[in-house]
Amino acid sequence: MIGTYINYYFHCPRHLWLFAHNINMEQTSEDVYIGKIISENTYIRESHEIHIGNRDHDLSLDFFDKRRRVIHEVKKSNKMEELHIWQAKYYLYVLELLGIEVKYAEIDYPKLKRIIKVYLDNNDRIEIDKTIENIEQILKFIQPPTIINKPYCRKCSYYEFCYC
Repeated sequence: MIGTYINYYFHCPRHLWLFAHNINMEQTSEDVYIGKIISENTYIRESHEIHIGNRDHDLSLDFFDKRRRVIHEVKKSNKMEELHIWQAKYYLYVLELLGIEVKYAEIDYPKLKRIIKVYLDNNDRIEIDKTIENIEQILKFIQPPTIINKPYCRKCSYYEFCYC
């Protein structure tokens, strides 16, 4: 399970399925490219894209503040903040499973000059376990789930794949 799956699960099960089945359209998305530039150029002294995990869980953290024991996710916009929160909670959950002490996560929105703190509680752990089960079921589908037809679909990197 990778952290991106959690984000995509909450965004769109079809997006999750397509990505997990190596149908990757993100390289053509201007929004994804801009987000990558923001992440790479915002906390220049920090190590970016730290990979942690094992065969069950694979994380790609934007960066980790060792001194404060805080993980950071850098995001372009807060339009999908709930997705960002669940992705950060998943990271906290996995790091806890791996025995890595982390106090909390921060989601950084540099363009908005805003940071939110994310903590993990017992209800979150239960929800993440259910989410992982749901993701595993979706990934077993032979065909992608149906189109959800939400307003944000127009900005999705898979828009042409789904609607054309």
